[in-house]
Amino acid sequence: MLVRRLKFLAWLAALLVIVLGGSYLLAPQWLWQANLKREAMAAHLEAYAVQAGDTRWAYYEGGEGPTIVLLHGFAADKSVWLALAKALTAHFHVVIPDLPGWGDSSRVNGADYGVEAQAARLDAFVQALRLPGFALVGHDVGGAVAGVYASEHPEHVAGLVLMDSYGLKSAGNAFTRGGPDPFVFDDRAGLQRTLALMFVQPPELAGRFADVLVARNQRDRAFIERGFEALRQPAAYLVLQPRLARLTMPVLGLWCHDDKLMDISALDSLRGGLVSAAAISTSVINGCNHMPMREKPEDTARVLTGFMLSH
Repeated sequence: MLVRRLKFLAWLAALLVIVLGGSYLLAPQWLWQANLKREAMAAHLEAYAVQAGDTRWAYYEGGEGPTIVLLHGFAADKSVWLALAKALTAHFHVVIPDLPGWGDSSRVNGADYGVEAQAARLDAFVQALRLPGFALVGHDVGGAVAGVYASEHPEHVAGLVLMDSYGLKSAGNAFTRGGPDPFVFDDRAGLQRTLALMFVQPPELAGRFADVLVARNQRDRAFIERGFEALRQPAAYLVLQPRLARLTMPVLGLWCHDDKLMDISALDSLRGGLVSAAAISTSVINGCNHMPMREKPEDTARVLTGFMLSH
């Protein structure tokens, strides 16, 4: 009987190896999605969707306590927050949407997906979920969306966090320096070049998982290029700066010291423009580039938690 059970277990293990190996070679996107679901479960998040305005919003939600809404940056999606969310859901109610046009949220062909249009869509999402007063955290272009939204709806935003944010005056950023679009790539080598612009230590990706990201980038190429060109226009890349004076809630500027995409000099512009904020805080994290929530999730969570507890 023991021998028969051992043979069965060996057969089952071999079958599992074949299935997983076949999925990796032939359908790596399945394993990629399965891993994201595993990370979301570890962070105590559930996946949901809601129709708000012209968008079917896909989002994660989980945890209990004061509400924090996290907005991702350009050419990204809600999954970039999973490592950070794992450190937040024990103390906070966390909501993480895919911004319209990105990730699993819907996209309307020919529609405007600039910062101000996205901020208007965000209001529809907030109303659909009936969110109470919340802390709003935005990264990269998501920071500009968060700042514009907060300037127009201060009654909803108890605190604002701008993380390596677009939309502020600085020595330069990925959208103003000229040259080719750094967010598009055609192969694994191109993906690695893009990651090297965002991480001090780029994550190591198995070859077929890298192919999943390459295929997704190629699928969204026209949308990425159109959005990049719109965001590098002078009227767009300072969209947040003149609105800083209208921000009345506590504001935190959080930056990676070695950000290659959004220069840290933007923190000076942020501090100088916040003439009406109830409180102004800044924090700089060492050892990361443009993605503090991925490279330094524990440090980032500690800064966010301290900001929430202080205000």
